[in-house]
Amino acid sequence: MKKKLLLSLIVLLNLFGIAGAQTDLLPPGVVINHMSKSTGKFIGSPAICVLPNGDYVVSHDEFGPGSTEFKSAVTYVFSSTDKGNTWNKIAGLDGQFWSNLFVHNGVLYIMGTNKHHGNVVIRSSTDGGKIWSIPYNANHGLILEGEYHTAPVPVLIHNGRIWRAVEYATAKSTRWGERYSAAILSAPVKSNLMNAESWTRSNVLPYDSTYLDGNFKAWLEGNVVATKEGKIINMLRVHTPKLKEEYSALVEVDSKGKKIQFDTDNFFRMPGASKKFTIRYDKKSDKYYSLVNYVKEEFSLIQTDRVRNTVALIASENLKKWDVISLVLEHPEPGYHAFQYIDWLFEGNDIIFVSRTAFDDEEGGAKAAHDANFLTFHRIQDFRKNSNY
Repeated sequence: MKKKLLLSLIVLLNLFGIAGAQTDLLPPGVVINHMSKSTGKFIGSPAICVLPNGDYVVSHDEFGPGSTEFKSAVTYVFSSTDKGNTWNKIAGLDGQFWSNLFVHNGVLYIMGTNKHHGNVVIRSSTDGGKIWSIPYNANHGLILEGEYHTAPVPVLIHNGRIWRAVEYATAKSTRWGERYSAAILSAPVKSNLMNAESWTRSNVLPYDSTYLDGNFKAWLEGNVVATKEGKIINMLRVHTPKLKEEYSALVEVDSKGKKIQFDTDNFFRMPGASKKFTIRYDKKSDKYYSLVNYVKEEFSLIQTDRVRNTVALIASENLKKWDVISLVLEHPEPGYHAFQYIDWLFEGNDIIFVSRTAFDDEEGGAKAAHDANFLTFHRIQDFRKNSNY
């Protein structure tokens, strides 16, 4: 009952435009969903897309000791018909995890794994996300069997193919990070995306402990991006817990999606790159943008991948040198407050995004910054003009 009353209060304040205010109970933005820490379930993997009719669709999974993430994970789907001011839950998916949303040829898709380190699966919906297909075999959405890792990373349509990054999670080591090998999936744009035979998986590039003078501990959650020269690359998050600097890794992909390769010269400093990020290209400004967890100087003594209380808009002309454009969200306390795993889209002159948010609630807040208790929606107006958020 207390939870329902809290959410009713949040919805009312959102409708009156007060949701961005810093209060004891309300995170910035519009609250889409809330899970208190007493449930043992935490909000993960936020994803967003815009349907052809302009409606927004958002999803998130649940993880934590109260969840079924290691057996058959659960993902929830929400929709908004009023540009993100209010939201309704429209579906619950059993066996969907670490997933992104995208629209292709008028059909809505969700793609990820079926559980924590599970099969790669894809589902389709022709009614805006209410009813979904079930990935029960290779002809109906079961793309790869085995142990895979991913996140709500973007798909890219380029040169007649649709591209997406994953990580193969079967290696000699079963330790987090060391088990992840970078890989790419791609399929012809006119093929049946629900058929496993349509998809090509590249070779895999395994963890290498010698990278970055021995400071490399993992790469994961890659973004497929097209360079201005028309080449396909995979930009990966890099885990370097002993370094103050944050790096992305640029992996080269051949035009058919069969071969990927990496040169150690292709580590580049990138603010926030030790946490999950999404990169998108803006044709109007001819720049690449991302929303990242920037580490302010006052938090520089904390391990970088654990600092998620500040979101910055960053930009690059070449994917190698990045500039901080503006701070978008921040909270002064990093142990129990976070805006993380940002998934976002351009919408005209604005950026819309969703966040896995750890913030204060009626139970005293999130269990930890990593273990988010809110899913929130946000908008950056006139992002090219660097306007205040």
